[in-house]
Order: sequence, then C-alpha cells, then structure tokens
Amino acid sequence: MFILGNLFEALAVILDKALWLYSIVVFIAVMISWVSPDPFNPVVQFLRSVTQPVFDWIRARLPFAVIGMLDLSPIILLMFLWFARQFLVKSLFDLAFHLR
Repeated sequence: MFILGNLFEALAVILDKALWLYSIVVFIAVMISWVSPDPFNPVVQFLRSVTQPVFDWIRARLPFAVIGMLDLSPIILLMFLWFARQFLVKSLFDLAFHLR
C-alpha cells in the first residue's frame, strides 16, 4: 500500500505547486490590469489567455462578481484556489499518510 501512498503524496505535491503557480499568475494579471499594458505584448497576451476564460466563467455564473465598475472575479478565483490548496491538497496528503 505504500506505493499508492507515494502516488497520492506525489499528486498532492504537484497539485499544490500547480495551484500556487496559477495563484501567482492570477495575481500578476490583476496587477498588470491596473496599468495600461500593451495588448500585443506576448506576456500580456499569455496572462489574458490563461486568466480571462476563468474570470468570464465566474462572471457568468455569479451575478454578484461584478458590482458597478468593481470586478470581484479575481478575488473569488483566488479564494477558490486557496480553498483548493487547503482542502484538496491536505486531504491528499492525509490519504497518502494513512495508506503508508
């Protein structure tokens, strides 16, 4: 059973790093949106292509995500990513610990 425990531990580590990295990408995209970036810059295009579909999905599903000119979708996404890191990753680590 230790092999299955190691598998779940590896999955937990990979998921934790991926969620952390995406949180950083979302944070950078929000910071860049406060200035007027060049829309043809490859970095700006990458950030928008990675974050805008998720922001649009949140705005479509949660009507309170946009209040006037204030867009709360990045905050909602960051809270979800934090929750996923706290719940899913820790649950996978606990499962891996119990399978050893």
